[in-house]
Amino acid sequence: MPRYGYARVSTTDQDLTVQRAALSRAGCAVIREEKVSGTSRQGREELGILLTFLQPGDELVVTRVDRLARSIGDLQDIVRELHEKKVALVATEQPIDTSTAAGKAFLDMLGVFAEFETNLRRERQMEGIARAKARGIYKGRKPVVDPEQVRALHAQGIRTVAIARELGISRSTVWRVLRKNPLS
Repeated sequence: MPRYGYARVSTTDQDLTVQRAALSRAGCAVIREEKVSGTSRQGREELGILLTFLQPGDELVVTRVDRLARSIGDLQDIVRELHEKKVALVATEQPIDTSTAAGKAFLDMLGVFAEFETNLRRERQMEGIARAKARGIYKGRKPVVDPEQVRALHAQGIRTVAIARELGISRSTVWRVLRKNPLS
């Protein structure tokens, strides 16, 4: 039964060495790895390649379920895809056996906790941003367009589409500026 490993970290400054070593010890001859967020399957090319490549009887090995997915929906989709291909999912640090009811239930619980952790992290981030804004430290993203320039072009009778084209912005941005600060 061939074993294929998948290692993932969220940011480029994080290290995959520990996961790589654990997957090698677990008998994975091929290990696909990437440095990308696990909150979505978008942009996870290595995972996509691996899922396409796996054949019936293979095993997909991860160190922990949260390396595979941080969303219960994505985790269930991946597990369903593996099940349809008759591929087993194994986690080296967690007792997961997707061929049993208890293993599936445990997997779902771990997925719920991974998603919960992601949601908590997002809430803490938003609270931190709110506190920084209250102290005047956080100002948000720098403006992409000068509202005065938009209003001046509009005052000259130039249409929204032409303003957007000239400034290299979207029409909706032009409308947003004009709606926020209409001419007198």
